[in-house]
Amino acid sequence: MGLQKGMSLTDARAIAPDLLVMDHDAQAFHKKLIAMVDWCRRFTPLAALDAPDGVMLDITGVTHLFGGVPALMRDIETRLARLGITGITAVAATPEAAWALARFSKTKIAPDDAKALQRLLSPLPAAALRLDETTCAALARSGLKQIGDIHMRPRAPIAARFGDALFARLDAMLGLAKSPISPRFEAPTYMAERRFADGIALRPQIEETIAALAKDLCTMLERHGEGARRLCATLFRVDGAVRHIHAGTSRPVRDVKSIARLFHERFEAAGKTRDEDPLDIGYGFDVIRLAVTAADALDPTQNVLQQTDTQARDAQERAARMSDLIDRLGARLGTSRVLHFHEADDHWPEHAVVARAAARGRPKAFSSVAQAVPERPLRLFERPEPVEAIASVPDGPPIRFRWRRLMHEVSAFEGPERIAPQWWKQEASALTRDYFRIEDTQGTRFWLFREGLYASETARPKWYVHGLFA
Repeated sequence: MGLQKGMSLTDARAIAPDLLVMDHDAQAFHKKLIAMVDWCRRFTPLAALDAPDGVMLDITGVTHLFGGVPALMRDIETRLARLGITGITAVAATPEAAWALARFSKTKIAPDDAKALQRLLSPLPAAALRLDETTCAALARSGLKQIGDIHMRPRAPIAARFGDALFARLDAMLGLAKSPISPRFEAPTYMAERRFADGIALRPQIEETIAALAKDLCTMLERHGEGARRLCATLFRVDGAVRHIHAGTSRPVRDVKSIARLFHERFEAAGKTRDEDPLDIGYGFDVIRLAVTAADALDPTQNVLQQTDTQARDAQERAARMSDLIDRLGARLGTSRVLHFHEADDHWPEHAVVARAAARGRPKAFSSVAQAVPERPLRLFERPEPVEAIASVPDGPPIRFRWRRLMHEVSAFEGPERIAPQWWKQEASALTRDYFRIEDTQGTRFWLFREGLYASETARPKWYVHGLFA
């Protein structure tokens, strides 16, 4: 219709009286542009945001999959048109040249020859160097309206007036300086994908495709002696929506059935918890990609050959079943909800053991020092609960104590086990604890401690119950 970017609203309405005008929502547009970056990853894993209105793709090594560069450009523009988006594509050896050709040139594919590229870029306006409007206006007043005008003149006087950034961008555009892009997602270590002429819309078909992709990935992993620790299935929907489904493992894996079972659990959990979005298939997915985002070394394991060595064989099977259970629970509930207890380098009881995600690996074996520590209760309270205790002597064990409104008569005890405060970690107000293993007349066993040494740290030591034995 003859409308152009930057035209005043009055001039635009003079050309198109029925023009519909709406306020520009910059935040919504930026969000849509990020979604467009994800959508463009169907063409290459290396897709970067090129704010404020573009996407930059590194198509090195992928053009042959689409029939060459012109076919790839037509495919991108056609698919964008189906989504109601007008896109202009250009291809060059540098991001700066591609950006300039897409916006200012009728030729959209840059030549490989350096001199031919220079001749193509020379007639483009100075704005093609991606300079701000003030700098472009100052260059125009100096008679430097085109890139060729800048390139043919001595650099020192121009750089002294307009700064070194001007020629830094010119050199990057001509390929004289490297200028990498920053992809939104890092390129995966291993990747396999399937493309469909018509979108598949049934979950069994999706899971079968992921299993087939897992087979391809396992072949690559075996070739390099590695196993997958984190995987990502990317589903590209026909209407442009993209869904990323992540799965993690507690050990390196390159078994097809295990990987397929992980994503089966992820699909089962989709939409059933607050953290999971439902798997909205819509009109189907036309591209499904499975990638290994983290891998560890996985050496071949020696199976137990002797039938008589049942103990070793059973240990292998138990370890495999436990790892498989952790992975399946993590896939369905989230890896942060499946925990292992790990020994911590801390002798303060409430800090001696910490819960960590089981997917991070099995806990380390307890040290000989930890094994020499006296018996600990099966149930340890998160916070010690105060009790009212009566002792025969100030430093002795309790004779009776009141806890949760009930009086308990002590029939037997063991202790004390003295635990001094960690002055390099604890607050200055922390006091020494004397722990006692107590059994009352009903047979209930408690773990009590007296806080503070009588006369040296406090005049009135306090008593607490810290846990219960089985």
